[in-house]
Formats: sequence, C-alpha cells, structure tokens
Amino acid sequence: MNRATTALAFAVLLTSPFAAQTAQLPSAPKAAAPEPGEIAGNIYRNNSFGFSYRLPYGWVDRTPEMREAATDPAKETVLLGVFERPPEANGEGVNSGVVIAAETVAAYPGLKSAAQYFGPLGEITTAKGLTATNEPYEFPVDAKPIVRRDFIKKFGGGASMHQSTLAWLARGYVVSFTFIGSSDDEVLQLVEGLTFGKKPAARK
Repeated sequence: MNRATTALAFAVLLTSPFAAQTAQLPSAPKAAAPEPGEIAGNIYRNNSFGFSYRLPYGWVDRTPEMREAATDPAKETVLLGVFERPPEANGEGVNSGVVIAAETVAAYPGLKSAAQYFGPLGEITTAKGLTATNEPYEFPVDAKPIVRRDFIKKFGGGASMHQSTLAWLARGYVVSFTFIGSSDDEVLQLVEGLTFGKKPAARK
C-alpha cells in the first residue's frame, strides 16, 4: 500500500457522519461533556462511559492531532486514535488503526437507536471507497447493547482494507469504535481489546 492509500485510511477515520452535515440543527438539551480518558501503560480507560481498551504493543498515539481536526469539539470528541505506525509514514500494507469517538445525539435529529447511526456513516464510507459487507447487526460487548457494521476496500493485487465500526448510545452520545486492519481476523483481534466494567488484562 502506498503513502496515498495510507493517508486515505486516516482520512476515513477522521471523517464522522456529523462532519458531513451542513444543515442548522434545532436546539436540544446539552449532554454533559465526556472526560477524554487516559492511557496508562498500554491501557486506555474512560470513566465517563465505563470502558477500557487494550492498545496493541508499540502502536502510535495520534489522539491529540485527531482532536484538533474535529469539526466541532462541542459536539464531537475523539477519545482515542492509535495506529500501527504514523499515518504519514511509508510502509507496506494497511496501516491498522483504532479510533474511538463520541458525538452528541443532538447532532442527529430523530436518532433513536445505534443502528440508525449507520445511515449517515454509510454515506461517508461509500464516498471514501469502502463497501458495506452486511447490514448493521447486534454485537453485544460485555452485555452492552452495541450495534456493528463491517466494510471493505479492495486494492490492486488482492490487498484489502477491512473496517468494522461499533456504535453505542450512552449519556446523550453516540460512541463509535472503529477498527481497521488488513483482514477480518486482524480486525477481530483489535475488537477483543475492548471491555466494559472490568479491568482488562495487560498484554504481555
């Protein structure tokens, strides 16, 4: 995969459905701002939403840069953005990544379920060249009512980028967990780093 393709993967993760909306939205009760969370060792923890994520060893934290790129920090917050290597660096294959973000439900008039979030998200992923491989489906993680949808982008030579996004409604926010890898198996391994309500085991 060349540098331009790696940059595309980074751009897909930076672009949220909310960023594509231009209409003025009606006023709504303001959700309490979530805490940004913190990384200690190789574990990211967020007490506002009660989850943890075990980072793959040696990955690069790009959370501050992604927060600066947010279209409207009052309505969308990048909680975590980590990649196998710096997005601007040359390298072979897909630059795997994990991005966790929170967007106010008020940004999506009429949104009642996590599955509905994939409507506007599908428009963005399609514009970036990804194809949905299934319809949104229930994917509970530690009994949380999470919905998932999977995407793929194919390149020449048989290579492909796989993306799975999980969506969850909590505390007036849509919390999205996006995982990118070079195969379904790699994405599954990345998803397994997510836990709720319990302390994750540190990776050895």
